[in-house]
Amino acid sequence: METKSNSINNIMKGVGISLVSTTAFLLIFSAMLAYTNISEQVIKPVVIVVLAISVLIGSSIGNNKIKKNGLINGAFIGFTYMIIIHLVSSILNSDFGLNLYSVIFIISGVLFGIVGGIIGINKK
Repeated sequence: METKSNSINNIMKGVGISLVSTTAFLLIFSAMLAYTNISEQVIKPVVIVVLAISVLIGSSIGNNKIKKNGLINGAFIGFTYMIIIHLVSSILNSDFGLNLYSVIFIISGVLFGIVGGIIGINKK
């Protein structure tokens, strides 16, 4: 049976995995930007894709050992991750605010978290 502390541990594990995978993917992308002729116009779309994939991976792995509540845990993983990313980004850019882009960004993170949660609980 899934206890509340196990659920919180799974959520924190999923968020941690998402943050680590984001860091790894963005380091690879920054090296590609530095050493190739990739246009800087692709930065924003690539970052969005990296964040979505990272939430999907973290949510899937974070919900791997549970048998139920993948939707809820996945949503919490996506929401927590996106809030952390938004806060760090806002602090680094000295532009702390919530706009339409931020809301869409957070909602997409929750949706990818839900999908990852579904994948995680259904893996054999």
